[in-house]
Amino acid sequence: MTLQLPTEFIQSISCCPGFNEEQFIEAHQISSPTSIRINPFKNTALSFPLDNAVLWNQRGFYLKERPNFTHDVLFQAGCYYVQEAGSMFIEHALTSCVDFNETLLAFDVCASPGGKSTLLNSLLNKESALIANDVVKQRSEVLAQNLSKWGCANVVVTNNDPSKFSDMERVFDVILVDAPCSGSGLFRKQHDAIDEWSLDNVNLCSQRQKRILSDVIGSLKPGGTLLYSTCSYSRQENEDIIDWLITEFELTTVQIPIEKNWGIVETQSDIHKGFGYRFYPDKTKSEGFFCSVLKKPGEPDDHHQQKKNKREAFSPVKPKEKELFTNWINNIEEQVIIKFKDDYLLINQTALNFINRFTHLYLKKAGTTIGSLIKDEVIPHHDLALSIHRSENAQTIDCTHEQAILFLKKELQYIEGNKGWNLMSYNGFGLGWIKHLSNRLNNYLPNEFRILK
Repeated sequence: MTLQLPTEFIQSISCCPGFNEEQFIEAHQISSPTSIRINPFKNTALSFPLDNAVLWNQRGFYLKERPNFTHDVLFQAGCYYVQEAGSMFIEHALTSCVDFNETLLAFDVCASPGGKSTLLNSLLNKESALIANDVVKQRSEVLAQNLSKWGCANVVVTNNDPSKFSDMERVFDVILVDAPCSGSGLFRKQHDAIDEWSLDNVNLCSQRQKRILSDVIGSLKPGGTLLYSTCSYSRQENEDIIDWLITEFELTTVQIPIEKNWGIVETQSDIHKGFGYRFYPDKTKSEGFFCSVLKKPGEPDDHHQQKKNKREAFSPVKPKEKELFTNWINNIEEQVIIKFKDDYLLINQTALNFINRFTHLYLKKAGTTIGSLIKDEVIPHHDLALSIHRSENAQTIDCTHEQAILFLKKELQYIEGNKGWNLMSYNGFGLGWIKHLSNRLNNYLPNEFRILK
C-alpha cells in the first residue's frame, strides 16, 4: 500500500536544505530499518546476527530482521537498546566537542523512554552524573526502568516540568533537549502521526520548544554545551529555533565533522548561519532527525560541584552500616551509600551533591537501589540485580533461556538452588531475585518488568 504524505506537509518542507521530493516520497514506501546500540557495560554476544554498523556510532548496528525483543532475555537484561539510527548521531556530535574525561554533570531534559539518556550515560566517566527528566509521570517510570537496565549508579531520574529548573544557575556542563515535536520524521514508522500533522501543530510545537529551552538555558554553565534535536523536518522547529537561541541567549553553534558517505545534510540557519544536521530517509539509513550543538559563552567553572547546602538532606552511611553490604557491592570501599526512607542507595558523589543541592525536585530514581535491611539482613532490590556494581559474591542461579523466560513471565514454579536469596542470571547478566524457601520459591520480579505477552 502506498503511503500518502500530506500535500501541505510536502510544500512546507520543499525549500529545506537537501530535500528531494521524489526521492523522499519513494523512501517512505520502504520499511524502516531496525537498529540497536550495544551497552558497553554489558557487552556480550547476542542471540541474533548483526548486519552493517551504523556509520556515525561505534556501538550501533542494523539488523536484517526485527527479532522479538520482548522475548529476548539479553534485551530484558539491558545488554542493548533498540534505537533509531539517526538518534545515535548525538554520540558523535557530543564527543566531537565535549571532553568526557572530565567530571561532568549532564542533563537530559525530555528523556523518556531513555534511548538518548542511556547513550549519554555510556559516554560519562564514573565520577560524572546524568540527570534524566520527564514531565509525564508514567513516562518517567519507563525512563527509570530503562536506566536501571543500563546498570549504572551515576544516574538520577526526575519527574518535573522544565520550569522547575528555571531558577537553577550554572549547574550543568551538558544539556540535551530532544524536544517534543510534530513528529514528521517518524511518518514512515508511525503512520498515525501523518493524520495528526498540521501547520498549526508545527507552530504550537515551536512555541513549546522555546518555552522548554527558556526554562533550562540558565542552568547551563558558561562554556557548557547544549545539544538540541527533534524528529521533525520543519524549519520552524529546527533551524528557526537555532536562530532564536543565538539571538536570545548569544549561543554559538559548533560545526560537527561528518563524512560525505554518511548522507547527512549540513544546514545553516537563515539569520545567524548556525550549523544544523538533517537526516532524510532517502539519504541516510535512518528516519527523519535534526540536531544542532551550541556552546554558551564564558569560561567553564566547577560551580555545581562546590556549592552545597549547609544542611544536607542525604549523607553517606557510617562505615559499620556500610560493611553490611560488603558481599553485595563491588569495591564497596570506593562507593558512596546513602539511606532514603527504608532503602539504601548506591550513588556517586556528583549525583549526591546534586540531589542535596536541589531538594525541591521530585525524584523517581537516585543511583542504584541496593535494598533494605531487616535485622542486619539485606533484602536486595531489583535495581541491584541489573546493576554493573553488584558483587560476584551474590548467590546466583544460572538459567537456561527457557527458565529465564518463565522467570520473567513470573511463571517459574521450581529451579534448583540454595536456600535464601538467589540472583537469577542468564549468560552472566542479572535478571532479578528469587528467594528459595524449604518447599517453594518466591519470585521478586517487579510487575513493571514482567513479560506479559
